[in-house]
Amino acid sequence: MVFLPLGQQTEYVAHYDANLLFPIARVDKWSEMGIESEKLPFYGEDIWNAYEVSWLDKKGKPIVAVAEFRFPCDSPNIIESKSFKLYLNSFNQTQFEGQEEVISVLQQDLSQAAGADVFVMIRDLEATESLVVIKPDFCIDGLDVTITEYHPNPFLLQLNKHHDEVVEESLVSHLLKSNCPVTNQPDWGSVHIEYKGKAIDHAALLKYVISFREHTDFHEQCVERIFIDIMRQCGPESLLVSARYVRRGGLDINPYRASYEITLGNDRLTRQ
Repeated sequence: MVFLPLGQQTEYVAHYDANLLFPIARVDKWSEMGIESEKLPFYGEDIWNAYEVSWLDKKGKPIVAVAEFRFPCDSPNIIESKSFKLYLNSFNQTQFEGQEEVISVLQQDLSQAAGADVFVMIRDLEATESLVVIKPDFCIDGLDVTITEYHPNPFLLQLNKHHDEVVEESLVSHLLKSNCPVTNQPDWGSVHIEYKGKAIDHAALLKYVISFREHTDFHEQCVERIFIDIMRQCGPESLLVSARYVRRGGLDINPYRASYEITLGNDRLTRQ
């Protein structure tokens, strides 16, 4: 018999169970990247959107909605995405008094798992239809480059040798891809880099973004690595790195890290 790695059975619990959440400590990856947990070099959040949220009202009628979650980047833990999905599934056959009770339960469980306060918002489907779909800034993907590296190499990053003046730029690439450390499935994303400083070479930046293609890390860690590498190699005065990842399992994850305090909106890209 041929062994197929796909389609392995997973138990989907349909009644509320907070124990399904699986937190993963951030500190190990921070240590690997030379980041001190007591003095983080960035601000930011991890914005999650869940498109398959449902529960029962007290009469047994299903309610469907879309939820937004915001985890502070300095929370001790991230949540493994499959466990998050299984946890949300456990609401499917559980009765609640109303939306406010659902929000309260989500906030309590996720904050406990993350080790910090988590913001939760639930929208009905009609409200979700009005969410803005954004058009990206200048996209560097059309540049003619030769790619030879598919694992992150910070030394690919370079300043523009022909431009010594300080610039302010907002650049986008849709060619970000990495692999999930748990399932090894591909994670597809668009990365937005906004900075002020000496001009970053666009072709070098594109090569660097593509170099994540065979890299294994969580979404949050990829964004932090990009932020750290750009700061160390290019030394901008200010920097914002954000990524909008394509949804998988009804969830999309959208981390951002900045050298200054900022709260980003949650406008979607067309591919999301």
